[in-house]
Amino acid sequence: MLDFAIFAVTFVIILVGAVLYLYPSSRRASGVPGLNPTDEKDGNLQDIVNRGSLHEFLLGLHEEYGAVASFWFGRRPVVSLGSLQQLRQHINPNHSTDSFETMLKSLLGYRSGTGATESVMRKKVYENAIDNTLKHNFPLVLKLVDELVSKWSCVPAEQHTPLCAHLLGLALKTVTETTDAFIIEHKQIHIWSEIGKGYLDGSLEKSSSRKVQYEKALSEMEGLLTSVVTERRAQRRHTAFVDILLQSNMTEPQVMEDCMVFTLAGCVITANLCIWALRFLSASEEVQDKLYQEIQEVLGSEPITLEKVPQLRYCQQVLHETVRTAMLTPVAARLQEVEGKVDQHVIPKETLVIYALGVFMQDPDTWSSPYRFNPDRFEEESARKTFSLLGFSGSRTCPELRFAYTIASVLLCSVIRRLRLGTIEGQAMEVRSELVSTPKDETWLTVSSRK
Repeated sequence: MLDFAIFAVTFVIILVGAVLYLYPSSRRASGVPGLNPTDEKDGNLQDIVNRGSLHEFLLGLHEEYGAVASFWFGRRPVVSLGSLQQLRQHINPNHSTDSFETMLKSLLGYRSGTGATESVMRKKVYENAIDNTLKHNFPLVLKLVDELVSKWSCVPAEQHTPLCAHLLGLALKTVTETTDAFIIEHKQIHIWSEIGKGYLDGSLEKSSSRKVQYEKALSEMEGLLTSVVTERRAQRRHTAFVDILLQSNMTEPQVMEDCMVFTLAGCVITANLCIWALRFLSASEEVQDKLYQEIQEVLGSEPITLEKVPQLRYCQQVLHETVRTAMLTPVAARLQEVEGKVDQHVIPKETLVIYALGVFMQDPDTWSSPYRFNPDRFEEESARKTFSLLGFSGSRTCPELRFAYTIASVLLCSVIRRLRLGTIEGQAMEVRSELVSTPKDETWLTVSSRK
């Protein structure tokens, strides 16, 4: 499970690092209060390392300098926003950009398009492909989930169930089989572990051998995806993710790139959401029982359908609270496309602006008892609107997260209908401060029949 830990924990820092290194940036000081660079070349990089993670660094930064604060990554100024009011000011004028896709494609060296219009059109094709893939392959999702839950149902009461290993496997299967890539699982993890280790110790830039290893792993996966694209074009099918992309005007290299983004991003988001949702449920029989009651009322004895998923409101609240409490996305980032302003602070063009979502998710002024897992808080419309504003729900949700929510909803329905989850005595549940929260090494659960 060490590869999985590296794969999950370093995912967002890789993306943020990609923008910082690969995008042009204004060299002008922003005038926003914050830290001076402690090193002329590295800026405040050592300060981030000393705090243990970017999230912990941002907690301290905003505590000292307020909701709008700045620091330096290398020779480049970065502005961080750490409260809802300031996030709202910046998100609204920049709603057309997709920070997640921008960072991931920058890392991989891909471009969304040659112009703004082409980028928007390509993004729509990508989002529609994910949505249509779910519609065409929903029976496959049900089958994969049922296979896992049936396996858990046969586990003896005295045997413990490895949550991370099983749910990473489920995420990989649902993403790769609906893509029709059938990618060998370790290849994806190998790519991210190589990048992750390189960014954490700097060896990706400093070591030619490490860079060769990463480029080899990436090239192998791109070659595999390219062969899938070529084969599927000849077959003229219309059910998998790659098929739907091929029906557009995109070139085969562009189709390969979007398949790469979906398989990598879809796997990590789906795995982490499912892992933490079941982990939190295992610690609360009350939440399990409330979710079971909703499933009985909405579905009865019928299987879940794609149309029924939005009707499971409490299930959605459980997933919202999982994202919030576990800080599955503690940091996002946008490139300031034009000169902007937050409060009285001017943000120069091409400055990287970080959304310190982890700081905001722990803000007691916004969330009562912020460290407590409480799905009931999302019964309030204000909480749902806040989540929608940040892109965690509603029409602005990133397509990979919408995909993950659907898979997680199916999983929760199947598990709660048939099983009771329990924690193991002596195994603490730790929501750590890394950029992508994940149970350390492995988390074990107990499962027992509900009837």
